[in-house]
Amino acid sequence: MAVASKILVIGGTGYIGKFIVEASAKAGHPTYVLVRDSTLSSPNPAKSKIINNFKSLGVNFISGDLYDHGSLVQAIKQVDVVISTVGHALLADQDKIISAIKEAGNVKVCRFLPSEFGNDVDRVHAVEPVKSAYAIKANIRRATEAAGIPYIFVSSNFFAGYFLPTLNQPGATVAPRDKLVILGDGTPKAVYNKEDDIGTYTIKAVDDPRTLNKILYIRPQNNIYSFNDLASLWEKKIGKTLEKVYILEEQLLKDIQEAVPPRNVVLSICHSVFVKGDHTNFQIEPSFGVEASELYPDVKYTTVDEYLNQFV
Repeated sequence: MAVASKILVIGGTGYIGKFIVEASAKAGHPTYVLVRDSTLSSPNPAKSKIINNFKSLGVNFISGDLYDHGSLVQAIKQVDVVISTVGHALLADQDKIISAIKEAGNVKVCRFLPSEFGNDVDRVHAVEPVKSAYAIKANIRRATEAAGIPYIFVSSNFFAGYFLPTLNQPGATVAPRDKLVILGDGTPKAVYNKEDDIGTYTIKAVDDPRTLNKILYIRPQNNIYSFNDLASLWEKKIGKTLEKVYILEEQLLKDIQEAVPPRNVVLSICHSVFVKGDHTNFQIEPSFGVEASELYPDVKYTTVDEYLNQFV
């Protein structure tokens, strides 16, 4: 048996980070999380719960900070894989991770997975404000490539936990029972993946020679739905026909311009996916990408159909 690679997660207590850390530890990888001392002693109950779960899984904590170059280099020297799951505000500062990987001296063996976990940022047709965020992610891709660091860029599309509980209704807290607002004409196909599955696929890919210097697309067949498909599935589950209101592109662009953060960000992501079809409007070519469920058919992922049952 090959020795399991050592994995460092930066941003491990964040939204998607905690799923990546848990998947890594459960798969038997020596797992390290870079944390500030203040996070370990945080009185915040949500953070404490995450930290305690990590401790129960045998996760190792390394005291450090994205902005403390020395601590970053020391942390990276201890591992084989660096996964960044930093949040929106820190995306541009991932160049500090790239510098630290280079200085750590294991540049030829240390794989880097920058914080992406959404659309393929090289194949989007986005408007502001999300256009700028995608551009920052693309810049980090280019910097990683230029540094000669082995990489995997993970395109996991939509987090099921963010979009499916409300059926893509921005600002709503529950799934609709009477009226459904459909962004666009309802025909472009979107991809929804449960966060645990994103963690599982990501960790399976870290040592796989087939994923080296590729984009890992998490696009399992049973999780690809147009807005209209999703509406039909939900109506079938609740045994009721919903009133449907279509917000076409011209109106959606107007709504984006008039909305304030974070609503304008969410709407601009929705424009990219539900109007421009940016999850599925291109073929995954072997020259640049691989699809996770094809590489790892043994993974029993949660389908959209199964996921929605909890809200019926």
